[in-house]
Amino acid sequence: MGKFIYEGGPKIDIEDRALTHVQLVMTAKLRRGEPFAFSWKEDASVGGGRTTVWVHAASSLVFKYFGSRPPAINRTWVDALAFTANSPTGLYLTPEPADSGAFERAQESVGV
Repeated sequence: MGKFIYEGGPKIDIEDRALTHVQLVMTAKLRRGEPFAFSWKEDASVGGGRTTVWVHAASSLVFKYFGSRPPAINRTWVDALAFTANSPTGLYLTPEPADSGAFERAQESVGV
């Protein structure tokens, strides 16, 4: 279980695999100079509700991973998260979809 920390304040526990995908989307947007909102649902143990932060180039972001190995990247999931990040509501975590590119890569690897 990883942790996203914003500006030394709000923190959210996110599974390492999901956090890796969120990080890819966030860093891509920030490299392009595109600020955005990031929202998440709070756990009932901290009162429930949801939190939204405004992420911009001067934001202090920490992505803390507890696993030692980076996970495989699901390009379909990155695209789905980027779609939300580019919407008026901003980035929010979506369930991981099937990796539609996995079949095509498997075919390429066996020469089909």
